[in-house]
Amino acid sequence: MATEDTAAPDTAAPRSGLIIGMLVVAAFVMILNETIVSVALPDLAKILDVSATTVQWLASGFLLTMAVVIPTTGFLLERFSPRGIFLTAMSLFSVGTLVCAAAPNFEVLLAGRVVQAGGTAVMIPLLMTTVMRLVPEDKRGATMGTMAIVIGFAPALGPTVGGAILSGLGWRWMFWLVLILAVAMFAVGARRMHVPGETRKVPLDVASVIMSGLAFAGIVYGFSLIGQSGDTVMPAWLPIVAGLVVLGGFVWRQMVLQREDRPLLSLLPLGYRQFTVSVIVGVLVFMSLLGAGAILLPMYMQNVLGESTFVTGIALLPGGLALAALSRPVGRLYDRVGARPLLIPGAAGMAVALWLFALLGEDSSLWAVIGIDILLMVALGVMMTPMMTEALGVLPDSLYSHGSAILTTLQQVAGALGSAVFVSVATLGSSGPALDAGGMRVAFATAGAIGIVAFVASLFLKRSAPAGGHGH
Repeated sequence: MATEDTAAPDTAAPRSGLIIGMLVVAAFVMILNETIVSVALPDLAKILDVSATTVQWLASGFLLTMAVVIPTTGFLLERFSPRGIFLTAMSLFSVGTLVCAAAPNFEVLLAGRVVQAGGTAVMIPLLMTTVMRLVPEDKRGATMGTMAIVIGFAPALGPTVGGAILSGLGWRWMFWLVLILAVAMFAVGARRMHVPGETRKVPLDVASVIMSGLAFAGIVYGFSLIGQSGDTVMPAWLPIVAGLVVLGGFVWRQMVLQREDRPLLSLLPLGYRQFTVSVIVGVLVFMSLLGAGAILLPMYMQNVLGESTFVTGIALLPGGLALAALSRPVGRLYDRVGARPLLIPGAAGMAVALWLFALLGEDSSLWAVIGIDILLMVALGVMMTPMMTEALGVLPDSLYSHGSAILTTLQQVAGALGSAVFVSVATLGSSGPALDAGGMRVAFATAGAIGIVAFVASLFLKRSAPAGGHGH
Protein backbone atom coordinates (compact mmCIF):
# COMPACT_ATOMS: atom_id res chain seq x y z
CA MET A 1 0.00 0.00 0.00
CA ALA A 2 1.14 3.53 -0.71
CA THR A 3 0.30 6.37 1.63
CA GLU A 4 0.43 10.10 0.89
CA ASP A 5 2.28 12.39 3.27
CA THR A 6 0.03 13.43 6.11
CA ALA A 7 0.12 16.92 7.55
CA ALA A 8 1.42 17.59 11.03
CA PRO A 9 -1.40 17.99 13.57
CA ASP A 10 -1.04 21.77 13.91
CA THR A 11 -1.22 22.34 10.14
CA ALA A 12 -3.83 19.68 9.30
CA ALA A 13 -6.91 21.93 9.56
CA PRO A 14 -5.56 24.87 7.51
CA ARG A 15 -4.19 22.46 4.87
CA SER A 16 -7.55 20.63 4.72
CA GLY A 17 -9.33 23.95 4.22
CA LEU A 18 -6.94 24.96 1.43
CA ILE A 19 -7.24 21.61 -0.38
CA ILE A 20 -11.05 21.54 -0.19
CA GLY A 21 -11.24 25.22 -1.21
CA MET A 22 -9.03 24.51 -4.23
CA LEU A 23 -11.15 21.51 -5.27
CA VAL A 24 -14.36 23.56 -4.82
CA VAL A 25 -13.06 26.37 -7.07
CA ALA A 26 -11.86 23.88 -9.72
CA ALA A 27 -15.21 22.04 -9.70
CA PHE A 28 -17.11 25.36 -9.83
CA VAL A 29 -15.18 26.48 -12.94
CA MET A 30 -15.76 23.09 -14.62
CA ILE A 31 -19.52 22.98 -13.96
CA LEU A 32 -19.91 26.66 -14.89
CA ASN A 33 -18.22 25.79 -18.21
CA GLU A 34 -20.91 23.15 -18.81
CA THR A 35 -23.86 25.58 -18.61
CA ILE A 36 -22.14 28.64 -20.11
CA VAL A 37 -22.07 26.76 -23.41
CA SER A 38 -25.74 25.66 -23.16
CA VAL A 39 -26.97 29.26 -23.37
CA ALA A 40 -24.77 29.90 -26.45
CA LEU A 41 -26.05 26.96 -28.54
CA PRO A 42 -28.45 28.97 -30.79
CA ASP A 43 -25.67 31.51 -31.56
CA LEU A 44 -23.09 28.77 -32.17
CA ALA A 45 -25.45 26.98 -34.61
CA LYS A 46 -25.54 30.15 -36.77
CA ILE A 47 -21.82 30.98 -36.44
CA LEU A 48 -20.62 27.42 -37.20
CA ASP A 49 -23.34 26.84 -39.83
CA VAL A 50 -24.80 23.66 -38.30
CA SER A 51 -28.38 22.64 -37.45
CA ALA A 52 -29.94 23.01 -33.99
CA THR A 53 -29.94 19.19 -33.67
CA THR A 54 -26.21 19.02 -34.47
CA VAL A 55 -25.13 21.90 -32.21
CA GLN A 56 -26.99 20.23 -29.31
CA TRP A 57 -24.16 17.67 -29.27
CA LEU A 58 -21.91 20.27 -27.61
CA ALA A 59 -24.14 19.69 -24.54
CA SER A 60 -25.18 16.06 -25.15
CA GLY A 61 -21.62 14.95 -26.04
CA PHE A 62 -20.34 16.51 -22.82
CA LEU A 63 -23.01 14.66 -20.77
CA LEU A 64 -22.33 11.44 -22.66
CA THR A 65 -18.59 11.55 -21.89
CA MET A 66 -19.31 12.31 -18.23
CA ALA A 67 -21.68 9.33 -18.03
CA VAL A 68 -19.01 7.02 -19.52
CA VAL A 69 -16.09 8.22 -17.34
CA ILE A 70 -17.74 8.70 -13.91
CA PRO A 71 -18.40 4.97 -13.19
CA THR A 72 -14.63 4.36 -13.42
CA THR A 73 -13.85 7.01 -10.75
CA GLY A 74 -14.44 4.59 -7.86
CA PHE A 75 -11.58 2.47 -9.24
CA LEU A 76 -9.40 5.51 -10.04
CA LEU A 77 -9.76 7.02 -6.54
CA GLU A 78 -8.72 3.70 -4.98
CA ARG A 79 -5.84 3.06 -7.35
CA PHE A 80 -4.22 6.52 -7.70
CA SER A 81 -3.43 9.37 -5.31
CA PRO A 82 -5.84 12.34 -5.11
CA ARG A 83 -2.99 14.62 -6.22
CA GLY A 84 -2.30 12.58 -9.36
CA ILE A 85 -6.01 12.44 -10.23
CA PHE A 86 -6.45 16.21 -9.67
CA LEU A 87 -3.50 17.14 -11.88
CA THR A 88 -4.58 14.72 -14.62
CA ALA A 89 -8.16 16.06 -14.51
CA MET A 90 -7.02 19.69 -14.68
CA SER A 91 -4.59 18.86 -17.53
CA LEU A 92 -7.35 17.20 -19.58
CA PHE A 93 -9.76 20.04 -18.85
CA SER A 94 -7.19 22.73 -19.77
CA VAL A 95 -6.19 21.00 -23.04
CA GLY A 96 -9.86 20.53 -23.97
CA THR A 97 -10.62 24.19 -23.19
CA LEU A 98 -7.68 25.36 -25.35
CA VAL A 99 -8.92 23.20 -28.25
CA CYS A 100 -12.42 24.72 -27.86
CA ALA A 101 -11.13 28.30 -27.73
CA ALA A 102 -9.08 27.88 -30.91
CA ALA A 103 -11.52 25.55 -32.74
CA PRO A 104 -11.81 26.41 -36.48
CA ASN A 105 -15.04 24.39 -36.95
CA PHE A 106 -17.78 22.45 -35.16
CA GLU A 107 -15.99 19.07 -35.26
CA VAL A 108 -12.89 20.40 -33.46
CA LEU A 109 -15.08 22.27 -30.95
CA LEU A 110 -16.96 19.03 -30.18
CA ALA A 111 -13.66 17.13 -29.74
CA GLY A 112 -12.51 19.79 -27.28
CA ARG A 113 -15.77 19.46 -25.32
CA VAL A 114 -15.27 15.68 -25.05
CA VAL A 115 -11.74 16.17 -23.65
CA GLN A 116 -13.07 18.82 -21.23
CA ALA A 117 -15.74 16.40 -20.01
CA GLY A 118 -13.13 13.69 -19.38
CA GLY A 119 -11.46 16.01 -16.85
CA THR A 120 -14.73 17.29 -15.36
CA ALA A 121 -16.11 13.79 -14.73
CA VAL A 122 -13.50 12.98 -12.08
CA MET A 123 -13.68 16.25 -10.13
CA ILE A 124 -16.99 15.93 -8.21
CA PRO A 125 -16.31 12.35 -6.94
CA LEU A 126 -12.76 13.48 -6.02
CA LEU A 127 -14.17 16.47 -4.10
CA MET A 128 -16.83 14.35 -2.30
CA THR A 129 -14.30 11.66 -1.31
CA THR A 130 -11.75 14.24 -0.12
CA VAL A 131 -14.34 16.00 2.08
CA MET A 132 -15.34 12.69 3.68
CA ARG A 133 -11.67 11.85 4.37
CA LEU A 134 -10.46 15.22 5.66
CA VAL A 135 -13.46 16.69 7.53
CA PRO A 136 -14.55 15.50 11.01
CA GLU A 137 -18.03 13.97 11.05
CA ASP A 138 -19.63 16.81 13.05
CA LYS A 139 -18.50 19.41 10.48
CA ARG A 140 -19.25 17.52 7.25
CA GLY A 141 -22.66 19.14 6.73
CA ALA A 142 -21.23 22.67 6.64
CA THR A 143 -18.42 21.60 4.29
CA MET A 144 -20.78 19.71 1.99
CA GLY A 145 -22.85 22.91 2.00
CA THR A 146 -19.96 24.58 0.19
CA MET A 147 -20.05 21.72 -2.30
CA ALA A 148 -23.76 22.27 -2.84
CA ILE A 149 -22.92 25.83 -3.94
CA VAL A 150 -20.77 24.29 -6.69
CA ILE A 151 -23.33 21.70 -7.81
CA GLY A 152 -26.38 23.96 -7.53
CA PHE A 153 -25.20 27.56 -8.05
CA ALA A 154 -22.73 27.00 -10.90
CA PRO A 155 -25.41 25.67 -13.33
CA ALA A 156 -27.73 28.54 -12.32
CA LEU A 157 -25.00 31.16 -12.81
CA GLY A 158 -23.90 29.74 -16.21
CA PRO A 159 -26.66 31.37 -18.34
CA THR A 160 -26.02 34.77 -16.71
CA VAL A 161 -22.26 34.64 -17.31
CA GLY A 162 -22.72 33.13 -20.79
CA GLY A 163 -25.20 35.83 -21.81
CA ALA A 164 -22.85 38.60 -20.63
CA ILE A 165 -19.77 37.13 -22.40
CA LEU A 166 -21.70 36.52 -25.64
CA SER A 167 -23.10 40.04 -25.79
CA GLY A 168 -19.79 41.70 -24.93
CA LEU A 169 -16.82 39.59 -26.09
CA GLY A 170 -17.92 36.75 -28.42
CA TRP A 171 -18.16 33.00 -27.95
CA ARG A 172 -14.42 32.14 -27.93
CA TRP A 173 -13.97 34.17 -24.75
CA MET A 174 -16.23 31.69 -22.92
CA PHE A 175 -13.29 29.29 -23.28
CA TRP A 176 -10.33 31.70 -23.03
CA LEU A 177 -11.54 33.03 -19.65
CA VAL A 178 -12.17 29.51 -18.34
CA LEU A 179 -8.71 28.42 -19.58
CA ILE A 180 -6.98 31.16 -17.55
CA LEU A 181 -8.75 29.94 -14.39
CA ALA A 182 -8.03 26.26 -15.18
CA VAL A 183 -4.28 26.86 -15.67
CA ALA A 184 -4.14 28.85 -12.41
CA MET A 185 -5.85 25.99 -10.55
CA PHE A 186 -3.39 23.47 -12.03
CA ALA A 187 -0.44 25.59 -10.84
CA VAL A 188 -1.83 25.89 -7.29
CA GLY A 189 -2.70 22.17 -7.20
CA ALA A 190 0.79 21.13 -8.32
CA ARG A 191 2.21 22.88 -5.24
CA ARG A 192 -0.47 22.35 -2.59
CA MET A 193 -2.50 19.22 -3.36
CA HIS A 194 -1.50 16.62 -0.74
CA VAL A 195 -4.33 14.50 0.68
CA PRO A 196 -3.75 11.82 3.34
CA GLY A 197 -4.98 8.45 2.15
CA GLU A 198 -4.04 5.01 0.94
CA THR A 199 -3.97 3.58 -2.57
CA ARG A 200 -4.48 -0.08 -3.48
CA LYS A 201 -3.13 -1.92 -6.51
CA VAL A 202 -6.58 -2.89 -7.73
CA PRO A 203 -6.53 -4.63 -11.14
CA LEU A 204 -8.56 -2.87 -13.84
CA ASP A 205 -11.34 -5.03 -15.24
CA VAL A 206 -11.42 -3.96 -18.90
CA ALA A 207 -14.72 -5.78 -19.61
CA SER A 208 -16.38 -3.72 -16.83
CA VAL A 209 -15.02 -0.46 -18.29
CA ILE A 210 -16.41 -1.36 -21.75
CA MET A 211 -19.77 -2.47 -20.32
CA SER A 212 -20.22 0.65 -18.14
CA GLY A 213 -19.26 2.85 -21.10
CA LEU A 214 -21.77 1.16 -23.44
CA ALA A 215 -24.52 1.06 -20.80
CA PHE A 216 -24.41 4.68 -19.64
CA ALA A 217 -23.59 6.03 -23.12
CA GLY A 218 -26.58 4.16 -24.57
CA ILE A 219 -28.97 5.40 -21.87
CA VAL A 220 -27.84 9.06 -22.02
CA TYR A 221 -27.72 9.01 -25.86
CA GLY A 222 -31.26 7.61 -25.99
CA PHE A 223 -32.53 10.30 -23.63
CA SER A 224 -30.84 13.00 -25.73
CA LEU A 225 -32.62 11.66 -28.86
CA ILE A 226 -36.01 11.99 -27.15
CA GLY A 227 -35.61 15.74 -27.01
CA GLN A 228 -34.60 16.13 -30.66
CA SER A 229 -36.62 16.58 -33.84
CA GLY A 230 -37.50 13.80 -36.31
CA ASP A 231 -34.17 13.64 -38.23
CA THR A 232 -32.51 11.28 -35.72
CA VAL A 233 -30.45 8.23 -36.75
CA MET A 234 -32.51 5.71 -34.75
CA PRO A 235 -35.59 5.57 -32.48
CA ALA A 236 -34.75 6.78 -28.96
CA TRP A 237 -35.96 3.58 -27.26
CA LEU A 238 -33.36 1.42 -29.04
CA PRO A 239 -30.18 2.76 -27.34
CA ILE A 240 -32.06 3.10 -24.02
CA VAL A 241 -33.15 -0.56 -24.03
CA ALA A 242 -29.71 -1.71 -25.24
CA GLY A 243 -28.07 0.41 -22.52
CA LEU A 244 -30.34 -1.05 -19.81
CA VAL A 245 -29.58 -4.62 -20.96
CA VAL A 246 -25.82 -3.97 -20.86
CA LEU A 247 -26.27 -2.22 -17.49
CA GLY A 248 -27.85 -5.42 -16.14
CA GLY A 249 -24.76 -7.33 -17.33
CA PHE A 250 -22.49 -4.70 -15.73
CA VAL A 251 -24.28 -5.01 -12.36
CA TRP A 252 -24.03 -8.83 -12.51
CA ARG A 253 -20.30 -8.65 -13.30
CA GLN A 254 -19.66 -6.24 -10.40
CA MET A 255 -21.39 -8.67 -8.03
CA VAL A 256 -19.15 -11.50 -9.28
CA LEU A 257 -16.00 -9.34 -8.99
CA GLN A 258 -17.08 -8.16 -5.52
CA ARG A 259 -16.45 -11.68 -4.22
CA GLU A 260 -12.81 -11.27 -5.31
CA ASP A 261 -12.68 -7.69 -3.91
CA ARG A 262 -11.90 -6.16 -7.31
CA PRO A 263 -15.07 -4.56 -8.77
CA LEU A 264 -14.71 -1.54 -11.05
CA LEU A 265 -17.64 0.05 -9.19
CA SER A 266 -18.58 -1.51 -5.85
CA LEU A 267 -22.36 -1.79 -5.39
CA LEU A 268 -22.04 -2.36 -1.62
CA PRO A 269 -23.14 1.25 -0.82
CA LEU A 270 -26.62 0.32 -2.13
CA GLY A 271 -26.92 -2.07 0.83
CA TYR A 272 -27.17 0.95 3.16
CA ARG A 273 -30.79 2.13 3.37
CA GLN A 274 -29.99 5.80 4.06
CA PHE A 275 -27.63 5.85 1.05
CA THR A 276 -30.19 4.26 -1.29
CA VAL A 277 -33.10 6.50 -0.21
CA SER A 278 -30.88 9.61 -0.43
CA VAL A 279 -29.75 8.58 -3.93
CA ILE A 280 -33.38 8.06 -5.10
CA VAL A 281 -34.36 11.51 -3.78
CA GLY A 282 -31.17 12.92 -5.38
CA VAL A 283 -32.08 11.51 -8.81
CA LEU A 284 -35.52 13.18 -8.64
CA VAL A 285 -33.97 16.46 -7.41
CA PHE A 286 -31.48 16.54 -10.30
CA MET A 287 -34.21 15.82 -12.83
CA SER A 288 -35.97 18.94 -11.50
CA LEU A 289 -32.85 21.11 -11.08
CA LEU A 290 -31.33 20.44 -14.51
CA GLY A 291 -34.46 19.49 -16.47
CA ALA A 292 -36.99 22.04 -15.19
CA GLY A 293 -34.78 24.76 -13.66
CA ALA A 294 -31.84 24.93 -16.09
CA ILE A 295 -33.48 23.85 -19.40
CA LEU A 296 -37.28 24.23 -19.33
CA LEU A 297 -37.50 27.55 -17.48
CA PRO A 298 -35.12 29.48 -19.80
CA MET A 299 -37.03 28.03 -22.80
CA TYR A 300 -40.31 29.25 -21.30
CA MET A 301 -38.91 32.75 -20.74
CA GLN A 302 -37.47 33.01 -24.26
CA ASN A 303 -40.11 31.14 -26.34
CA VAL A 304 -43.31 32.10 -24.48
CA LEU A 305 -42.54 35.40 -22.75
CA GLY A 306 -40.21 36.58 -25.54
CA GLU A 307 -37.32 37.60 -23.27
CA SER A 308 -33.72 37.85 -24.54
CA THR A 309 -30.90 35.48 -23.50
CA PHE A 310 -29.38 38.21 -21.34
CA VAL A 311 -32.66 39.07 -19.53
CA THR A 312 -33.31 35.35 -19.01
CA GLY A 313 -29.86 34.94 -17.46
CA ILE A 314 -30.40 37.92 -15.13
CA ALA A 315 -33.88 36.67 -14.14
CA LEU A 316 -32.43 33.29 -13.10
CA LEU A 317 -29.69 34.89 -10.99
CA PRO A 318 -31.73 35.63 -7.78
CA GLY A 319 -32.74 31.96 -7.49
CA GLY A 320 -29.13 30.84 -7.93
CA LEU A 321 -27.96 33.36 -5.31
CA ALA A 322 -30.65 32.15 -2.88
CA LEU A 323 -29.44 28.55 -3.32
CA ALA A 324 -25.83 29.61 -2.78
CA ALA A 325 -26.67 31.70 0.32
CA LEU A 326 -28.57 28.80 1.92
CA SER A 327 -26.06 26.03 1.29
CA ARG A 328 -23.66 26.53 4.21
CA PRO A 329 -26.31 27.49 6.85
CA VAL A 330 -28.32 24.40 5.82
CA GLY A 331 -25.12 22.33 6.13
CA ARG A 332 -24.59 23.58 9.69
CA LEU A 333 -28.26 22.87 10.48
CA TYR A 334 -27.83 19.32 9.12
CA ASP A 335 -24.91 18.83 11.56
CA ARG A 336 -27.39 19.63 14.38
CA VAL A 337 -30.69 18.02 13.31
CA GLY A 338 -29.85 15.37 10.67
CA ALA A 339 -31.31 14.93 7.19
CA ARG A 340 -35.01 14.04 7.62
CA PRO A 341 -36.25 17.38 9.07
CA LEU A 342 -34.67 19.18 6.10
CA LEU A 343 -35.36 16.82 3.18
CA ILE A 344 -39.12 16.45 3.78
CA PRO A 345 -40.03 20.20 3.80
CA GLY A 346 -37.50 20.79 0.98
CA ALA A 347 -39.19 18.17 -1.21
CA ALA A 348 -42.62 19.67 -0.41
CA GLY A 349 -41.36 23.15 -1.42
CA MET A 350 -39.91 21.75 -4.66
CA ALA A 351 -43.24 20.11 -5.60
CA VAL A 352 -45.19 23.31 -4.83
CA ALA A 353 -42.82 25.47 -6.93
CA LEU A 354 -43.03 23.12 -9.94
CA TRP A 355 -46.85 23.07 -9.79
CA LEU A 356 -46.88 26.90 -9.57
CA PHE A 357 -44.82 26.99 -12.80
CA ALA A 358 -47.55 24.85 -14.39
CA LEU A 359 -50.05 27.69 -13.74
CA LEU A 360 -48.04 30.23 -15.77
CA GLY A 361 -49.02 31.33 -19.30
CA GLU A 362 -48.03 33.79 -22.05
CA ASP A 363 -49.34 36.79 -20.03
CA SER A 364 -47.55 35.92 -16.79
CA SER A 365 -45.34 38.52 -15.13
CA LEU A 366 -41.56 38.02 -15.22
CA TRP A 367 -41.59 38.88 -11.51
CA ALA A 368 -43.90 35.91 -10.85
CA VAL A 369 -41.42 33.66 -12.69
CA ILE A 370 -38.50 35.05 -10.64
CA GLY A 371 -40.46 34.58 -7.38
CA ILE A 372 -41.36 30.94 -8.12
CA ASP A 373 -37.78 30.23 -9.26
CA ILE A 374 -36.49 31.58 -5.93
CA LEU A 375 -38.92 29.23 -4.12
CA LEU A 376 -37.67 26.28 -6.23
CA MET A 377 -34.00 27.11 -5.60
CA VAL A 378 -34.59 27.62 -1.85
CA ALA A 379 -36.27 24.18 -1.72
CA LEU A 380 -33.39 22.59 -3.66
CA GLY A 381 -30.89 24.41 -1.43
CA VAL A 382 -32.55 22.91 1.66
CA MET A 383 -32.33 19.41 0.13
CA MET A 384 -28.97 19.29 -1.66
CA THR A 385 -26.54 19.27 1.29
CA PRO A 386 -28.46 16.81 3.56
CA MET A 387 -29.01 14.50 0.59
CA MET A 388 -25.32 14.24 -0.34
CA THR A 389 -23.95 14.22 3.22
CA GLU A 390 -26.45 11.63 4.47
CA ALA A 391 -25.78 9.37 1.48
CA LEU A 392 -22.01 9.28 2.02
CA GLY A 393 -22.04 9.69 5.82
CA VAL A 394 -23.44 6.19 6.44
CA LEU A 395 -20.65 4.52 4.44
CA PRO A 396 -17.33 3.21 5.78
CA ASP A 397 -14.19 4.97 4.55
CA SER A 398 -13.41 2.19 2.05
CA LEU A 399 -16.68 2.85 0.18
CA TYR A 400 -16.55 6.68 -0.05
CA SER A 401 -15.05 6.68 -3.54
CA HIS A 402 -17.54 4.11 -4.88
CA GLY A 403 -20.50 5.81 -3.15
CA SER A 404 -19.58 9.19 -4.65
CA ALA A 405 -19.17 7.57 -8.11
CA ILE A 406 -22.66 5.99 -7.89
CA LEU A 407 -24.18 9.27 -6.66
CA THR A 408 -22.55 11.39 -9.40
CA THR A 409 -23.27 8.90 -12.22
CA LEU A 410 -26.96 8.74 -11.36
CA GLN A 411 -27.13 12.56 -11.04
CA GLN A 412 -25.74 12.94 -14.58
CA VAL A 413 -28.15 10.36 -16.02
CA ALA A 414 -31.05 12.02 -14.12
CA GLY A 415 -30.10 15.43 -15.54
CA ALA A 416 -30.05 14.03 -19.09
CA LEU A 417 -33.34 12.18 -18.52
CA GLY A 418 -35.06 15.24 -17.02
CA SER A 419 -33.94 17.54 -19.83
CA ALA A 420 -35.01 15.12 -22.58
CA VAL A 421 -38.36 14.14 -21.04
CA PHE A 422 -39.47 17.67 -20.11
CA VAL A 423 -38.53 19.15 -23.51
CA SER A 424 -40.26 16.26 -25.32
CA VAL A 425 -43.42 16.68 -23.24
CA ALA A 426 -43.38 20.46 -23.91
CA THR A 427 -42.99 19.78 -27.66
CA LEU A 428 -45.79 17.19 -27.75
CA GLY A 429 -48.08 19.44 -25.70
CA SER A 430 -47.58 22.49 -27.94
CA SER A 431 -50.11 23.17 -30.71
CA GLY A 432 -47.47 23.86 -33.40
CA PRO A 433 -43.76 23.21 -34.04
CA ALA A 434 -42.76 26.10 -31.73
CA LEU A 435 -43.02 25.63 -27.97
CA ASP A 436 -46.06 27.44 -26.54
CA ALA A 437 -47.61 28.13 -23.13
CA GLY A 438 -49.83 25.00 -23.31
CA GLY A 439 -46.86 22.70 -23.92
CA MET A 440 -44.90 24.35 -21.10
CA ARG A 441 -47.82 23.86 -18.69
CA VAL A 442 -47.91 20.12 -19.42
CA ALA A 443 -44.12 19.87 -19.03
CA PHE A 444 -44.10 21.72 -15.69
CA ALA A 445 -47.04 19.58 -14.48
CA THR A 446 -44.93 16.49 -15.33
CA ALA A 447 -42.08 17.99 -13.29
CA GLY A 448 -44.58 18.67 -10.49
CA ALA A 449 -45.59 15.00 -10.47
CA ILE A 450 -41.92 14.07 -10.08
CA GLY A 451 -41.75 16.56 -7.19
CA ILE A 452 -44.59 14.68 -5.45
CA VAL A 453 -42.71 11.37 -5.93
CA ALA A 454 -39.58 12.99 -4.39
CA PHE A 455 -41.67 14.12 -1.38
CA VAL A 456 -43.05 10.59 -0.87
CA ALA A 457 -39.52 9.10 -1.23
CA SER A 458 -38.15 11.52 1.41
CA LEU A 459 -40.65 10.11 3.96
CA PHE A 460 -38.79 6.75 3.78
CA LEU A 461 -35.60 8.32 5.16
CA LYS A 462 -34.93 7.09 8.69
CA ARG A 463 -34.54 9.63 11.48
CA SER A 464 -30.82 9.70 12.24
CA ALA A 465 -28.80 11.16 15.09
CA PRO A 466 -27.13 14.45 14.12
CA ALA A 467 -23.49 14.18 13.01
CA GLY A 468 -23.32 10.44 13.52
CA GLY A 469 -25.44 7.60 14.68
CA HIS A 470 -26.26 6.58 11.11
CA GLY A 471 -27.47 3.08 10.67
CA HIS A 472 -27.13 0.37 8.07
